[in-house]
Amino acid sequence: MNLTKHISILVILFITNLAFSQVKFEAKVSKKKLGINERLRIDFEMNKDGDNFVPPSFDDFTVVGGPNTSLMNSYANGKKTYQKTYSYFLAPKKRGKFTIKQAKIEIEGEIYKTFPITITVTAAVDRPNGSPDASDVASENIHLVAEVSKTNPYLNEGLTVVYKLYVSPETGVSNWREKDNPRYNDFWSQNIEIKGLNIQKGSYKGEEYRYVVLRKTVLYPQKTGKLKLEPLVLDVTVEVPSGRADIFGRQIMTKVPKTITAGSRTINVKPLPERGKPSDFKGAVGDFTFTVTTSKSQLNATESLQAKIEVSGKGNLKLFELPTLTTPSSLEVYEPEHKENVRTNLSGMQGRISDTYTIVPQYRGKYPIPSISFSYFDLKTESYRRITSDEIVIDVLEGPTAAINNTDEAKAAVNTKQTVRPSTNTFAFIKTTSNWTPIISKPFFKSTGFWSMLLLPFFAIPVAIFIRRTKDKRDADVQGNRIRKADRLARKYLGEAKKNLGQKEVFYESLERALHNYLKAKLNIETSDFNKEKIGNLLEKRQVENQVTSDFISILENCELARYTPITNVTMNNDYDKSAKTISLIDKQIR
Repeated sequence: MNLTKHISILVILFITNLAFSQVKFEAKVSKKKLGINERLRIDFEMNKDGDNFVPPSFDDFTVVGGPNTSLMNSYANGKKTYQKTYSYFLAPKKRGKFTIKQAKIEIEGEIYKTFPITITVTAAVDRPNGSPDASDVASENIHLVAEVSKTNPYLNEGLTVVYKLYVSPETGVSNWREKDNPRYNDFWSQNIEIKGLNIQKGSYKGEEYRYVVLRKTVLYPQKTGKLKLEPLVLDVTVEVPSGRADIFGRQIMTKVPKTITAGSRTINVKPLPERGKPSDFKGAVGDFTFTVTTSKSQLNATESLQAKIEVSGKGNLKLFELPTLTTPSSLEVYEPEHKENVRTNLSGMQGRISDTYTIVPQYRGKYPIPSISFSYFDLKTESYRRITSDEIVIDVLEGPTAAINNTDEAKAAVNTKQTVRPSTNTFAFIKTTSNWTPIISKPFFKSTGFWSMLLLPFFAIPVAIFIRRTKDKRDADVQGNRIRKADRLARKYLGEAKKNLGQKEVFYESLERALHNYLKAKLNIETSDFNKEKIGNLLEKRQVENQVTSDFISILENCELARYTPITNVTMNNDYDKSAKTISLIDKQIR
């Protein structure tokens, strides 16, 4: 009995020892669902010390803090507890579902891996968690605000959203970039270009602030009901007082990375009233004038004239159709040429749109163009208005006579085909040329085509030999091929930027993207690893000249600065030419 008892105790001790000696290595996250403006903490914990820790790549996140290492040793009831943790703070790059892959570590000669973790990143939230590097001072002294001109518009009524960045006098902002742009799914939208960022004085919640206007957008709602405007999200670097002073007594500022959002806004779109809606209403909303004109009212048969239907004024000019022109069937009418001369600013669309028809009469007589009506919803009176044009009569002076030729009968024949009266001249003109072909054809044998096809292969042989020798000579030219390859590579990466010359923001975004893609292809580094010092070191290791490296980095700096400063077309062309030359030089020199 005692032997059985002793054996049981030994087994229990062995199992307990085995349980305590089991190696644990696992990954834990602060949350599995977060907004794009929030931070994620991930901890890699182990109960035994290890070597050669390899974290996952974090491709879809930016590492804003870490790795931080913590170590805990404790003794309780004679038992030792050990825990070592590697911590990272991550900021998501975009929305979606992403998987953080396995981390690895070597413990007692064995390789241990964590399980992959799936993280869901949603749109920005109103109350994000705090960044490990962000301070309360930064949070309280910088604000991104979306100012909406109207929150209760009619369907197809224009409104504006102006995004302002407010900064208190005690702090500053040294850098910012748009992290997540709002998507106006249920609106027609157009951004208004901002030329330079002008610092202005204003107030935020009753306190004095400085602010800059970052973005202006004009919106026209395309459906009714409550529509949500997604928030704009920015990554900013805030300069906050550190509480220390330099030797001259000036305040030393600390730079704090921060993600801020304007918050989402809801627009309640009212439907247009059904009462009094005209049958010819096609969605025009605003304040318009309507005209129908012709280039001439008298002409001869087979001559042409132009009839123009034009709407001008202020409103949703690009979002409705013009009325169509109705003419008698004896007038030949061609498809209209549509023209738009519309500018969009903070007050909405203004300008004119028109359809120009080309008309060619076939017979002599007078032909009426019936009056045309145009209806629109007037926002000032909140009612429908209809404008009707005058009837226009086209007088065809000379030409063949149709069976119906007086004015009253011509009006009745608007939608009927007129019968042509036979001409008294029943004889055709005498033809001076013919298109006859001989009955007996010339045989192909010994013809010019026969001899040409026979001798062509003999002439092609020396041409083929010449082309072959030229190709062999070109293939042997290693240096020349390297230069040509570099030039082709520069054109490939800079093709999109060249298309956007003249559009400052789009051009510099595509230019910066081209430079980043080139580096990723050549140096095999991720975008998240980019910084000027690392780029310089990598190019130097690959034996690229210092001057060429400096030129490349200066172009990247120009791309960053150009978004916030006025730039001329000459400067954009110079930056494009310099980029092409620099990429070509790097490709020639890189080893």
